[in-house]
Amino acid sequence: MLLGQDNDTGFWIDNADHRAFLRNDAGRQLDVFRRTLRADGGFDLPGWDGTPLPDGPQELHTTTRMVHSFALAKCFGFDDCDAVIDAGIHHLWHAHRDTVNGGYLWSVARDGTPADASKLAYGHMFVLLCAATAKEAGHPDADRLLADVTSVLDAHFWEDAHGLYADEFNRDWTPFSTYRGMNANMHGVEAHLAAFEATGEVGYLNRAGQIIDFFVHRMAPANDWRLPEHYTENWSVDPGYAGNPMFRPAGTTPGHSIELGRLTLQHWDLAGRKGDTAPKAARRLIIQAIDDALRPDGGFAYTLKDGQIDRPDRYWWPVSEAIGAMAALIKLDRNPQDEALYRTFWQFAQTHLIDPDHGGWFPELDEAGKPAQHQFIGKPDIYHALQADLLPLVTQLSRAAIAGSTAT
Repeated sequence: MLLGQDNDTGFWIDNADHRAFLRNDAGRQLDVFRRTLRADGGFDLPGWDGTPLPDGPQELHTTTRMVHSFALAKCFGFDDCDAVIDAGIHHLWHAHRDTVNGGYLWSVARDGTPADASKLAYGHMFVLLCAATAKEAGHPDADRLLADVTSVLDAHFWEDAHGLYADEFNRDWTPFSTYRGMNANMHGVEAHLAAFEATGEVGYLNRAGQIIDFFVHRMAPANDWRLPEHYTENWSVDPGYAGNPMFRPAGTTPGHSIELGRLTLQHWDLAGRKGDTAPKAARRLIIQAIDDALRPDGGFAYTLKDGQIDRPDRYWWPVSEAIGAMAALIKLDRNPQDEALYRTFWQFAQTHLIDPDHGGWFPELDEAGKPAQHQFIGKPDIYHALQADLLPLVTQLSRAAIAGSTAT
């Protein structure tokens, strides 16, 4: 399948061959992850060849991202998505949901017992996201899930004094740390924008705007447009923090700046496109991250320290997010420089990340640019790469699930 023509003087998002490539790659990804649905309604993770990996605890972000991804694919007209959506929502309600204390457990064992009973804002944001997308896809249980997780976020995570979300609690809602972080709040923007699109309830839009105001309009310009990731309880930057190497690595994470830049454009579009402050800030945030982290041999370094590359590891998800961000900038302003970057990122993905034999994307590369299994085993996620395929297919900056039905 042809990725696109280098000598095409237009924009690939308008090109029929490129758009066919996007839908084909999305379909191949769905085929890989559709097979991970187990008979008991849970999900395995696929190995490189698609064979289910040995069972382990099912984490909340795995369940929710599967629901979101297949619901979004259904909105874009892909077939055979309902079984995954049904199973995922059932698993959320009957396995992850804490019927005693409320909220959703971070991970559950195959027998349904808690493996990690922590209540994390990060995971709850993906519950909100998948509920909203499932509602767009017409699932009958989406409203119940959406209402429940919204009430949990309001009651336990939202800090009105700061206009931001706290991060983590024990099962009984006692806090087990004073950590505050950008990552959960950034995904909160994503989830709240999706919830606004699905319901029209302006409270979701306003809350997303509060988070953007803090990170994009206050913290980014105060820190040379490199977003601090980690904070203390009173939301002061904690530059020495180093946590989980995947979810909370030390330093700054350029991929998150790229992601939040795109979401800032989505919020600006939904809020009525008032002024040009938001799109200028979004572009500054995205381009600074690309300038800092894009490696000469392609792909993005994972983290920075004091603006310099700290961890050079190359993962699939920053490339996926950069594709979505450049597509958004192209929709906003048909800039040939943005198009050149969009093509560069897709060419790198096709050469190094997309599995030509089995479908799906390899999650990480070694220094030679070959697939590796250091941080990740198998193909752990469909969410980032599927959105890289689907978001460029719609012409607008927001309401992708609604517009997907007419995107060809």
